[in-house]
Amino acid sequence: MKQLILCVPAALLAGAAVAQDLPAPLTDDDFAPVRVEEARLGQLLFYDPVLSGNRNVACATCHHPAFGTSDGLSLGMGDGGRGLGPARVADVDNLPEQRIPRNAPALFNLGAYEFTVLFHDGRIEVDPDRPGGLRTPLDADMVEGFASLLSAQTMFPVLSADEMAGQYSENDVSQAVRRGIITGPGGAWDIIARRVADIPAYADEFVTVYDHIDSPGDIAFTDISNAVATFMAFEWRSDGAPFDAVLRGDATLPEPAATGMALFYGEAGCAACHSGPFLTDHDFHAMGAPQIGPGKAARFENHVRDEGRYRVTGDLADLYAFRTPSLRNVALTAPYGHAGAQSDLRDFLVAHLDPVAALQRYDLAAATLPALDVDDAGGMGDATAIAAAVKIAPVAMSDTQVTALLAFLDALTDPAARAGRLGVPETVPSGLPVDRPAILD
Repeated sequence: MKQLILCVPAALLAGAAVAQDLPAPLTDDDFAPVRVEEARLGQLLFYDPVLSGNRNVACATCHHPAFGTSDGLSLGMGDGGRGLGPARVADVDNLPEQRIPRNAPALFNLGAYEFTVLFHDGRIEVDPDRPGGLRTPLDADMVEGFASLLSAQTMFPVLSADEMAGQYSENDVSQAVRRGIITGPGGAWDIIARRVADIPAYADEFVTVYDHIDSPGDIAFTDISNAVATFMAFEWRSDGAPFDAVLRGDATLPEPAATGMALFYGEAGCAACHSGPFLTDHDFHAMGAPQIGPGKAARFENHVRDEGRYRVTGDLADLYAFRTPSLRNVALTAPYGHAGAQSDLRDFLVAHLDPVAALQRYDLAAATLPALDVDDAGGMGDATAIAAAVKIAPVAMSDTQVTALLAFLDALTDPAARAGRLGVPETVPSGLPVDRPAILD
């Protein structure tokens, strides 16, 4: 059957895919409106290390446009690291205890209405039946004031010792986190807000941008978070890829991308999970991605595995299931998988076609892990259990077909989103260094 399909003219295959399976093109109606002045304020905050406990890590450290809004690492190093992207190394004067347990996800299109669940395990999502309209692992009163799900997700990195807060005895933010004082006067969020409010340039901008802020003392962490979320929504909206021109009926893809699109929506079965305009069903599937690193669990637990969605729902059917990522700009966002176990997109795609067999042959050398004296093999001993959770049947694809699929995935790259709309600022109001790799200069 595969040989017969390869003999059918690609234009006919692509035409069938367009007629039967392609989503409607994206429009402004798919995205929440954005105030550019709020986005400009959020841009400065996103790149400013002042939001981290030790003032050495910005949001951009792990989500930088130079690395597809991720960090180019399988498992990143937030606090305790120096440098940017794959060149990041452990700070010998402030060694991290472990790597960040999961791969830093890309930030494209998170301002679209369709994104109602975030993080690899979906532990935060829109839920109109909950107070504040969100379901999170935190207390209900902690979600008040966040303007969106995207805004609310920022409350987690700043509280994480591995990401931005720093280790428990190092600074006022991490000490507040250790004592469980998050909200209210003197809480971790308030400490961060007061840092920002004490910088005159920020204080002036907040008063200008937000009608409810009359003086620096009115600035709350939620205002900071809302500005950062607005920036992300504006900066990395992605609906200008060659694939979008196809959806609008303005163009066709060249070969071998046209054949790749037909395979994606046909024989390869990719669209079963990577559906809709953002190429995700926003659901959770056990796809056999290798587990490396420390795994995600409570810090006091002896954990070397990541059970994924199961840790949120407690449903055994969700063991080792992770959220389907959007494939927008996927060619830019290596490494791949919830633990970033594969650095090469072709290798990840081949593994995805037969994940059980791929688990048996997985080699840690496929990851991108700067030196750190920890056990990176982590949960690889759970490969049998991870494989047992896989429900999909393997799909056979020739090398030529894999090449065509990769060409289609390249057609999902949006030049505007790759560069960003506002870009990387030269300086930030705190005066702290801005992460800016040489490749941007």
